[in-house]
Parts: sequence; C-alpha cells; structure tokens
Amino acid sequence: MIFFNRTRNAVAAVKVIKADTFSSRLFGLIPRKTLEPEEGLWLDPCAMIHTCFMSFPIDAVFLDAGLKVVKVVPSLKPWRFSPWVYGAKSVLELAPGSASAVLSEGDFMEVR
Repeated sequence: MIFFNRTRNAVAAVKVIKADTFSSRLFGLIPRKTLEPEEGLWLDPCAMIHTCFMSFPIDAVFLDAGLKVVKVVPSLKPWRFSPWVYGAKSVLELAPGSASAVLSEGDFMEVR
C-alpha cells in the first residue's frame, strides 16, 4: 500500500504492510533489523504501541477513523511505550525521521 498525504500532496510511504491479523500485530516490526525510509507498517485498529523487543527507533503516526493525523511521536526508541492517543483508530509506523518530512497533526492521509 501507499500512504499519501492529501493535505501536502506528498507521499509518506510507498511500501506499507497492513497488520490486521493476530500474528502480524503480535510480531509487527520485531523481526526486522531496520525500516527503510519508504517502508511502513499500518496497525489497524490501534491507539497505543510499544517498541519492546525492537532494535531500532520508529516514527509513530496516529490516525483517526478518517485517516486524519491526530498525533505524531517522532523517533520512539526501542523498549518504550507511546501514549494512549484519544481518537486514534490506527497507527502508521515509519522509519525514524520520515514522518517529520511529510506529516504533521491535522493532515489527511489517503491509502492507495
């Protein structure tokens, strides 16, 4: 999947995998050693994440039901917990530094 920022007319990530099964959500990015700038993982449904057992930081983009960005947590380090984000229905996990270049709170995303 491709995540496109309609507000800024910019691509956020071009290789996004949706984690919507028990096993894909359980393991998420844990088996990965890194995440390339164009890659991402979309956890749906989700309003809070952790980076336990991960070996690299991520940018966490919390989205509401309409794919509006409600919160961006930049460079969430391994072995950390995000806040519970009120109104979030899903989370897009991106490589560290990727979100700040093309996303901010209030932006509207589109999945292509």
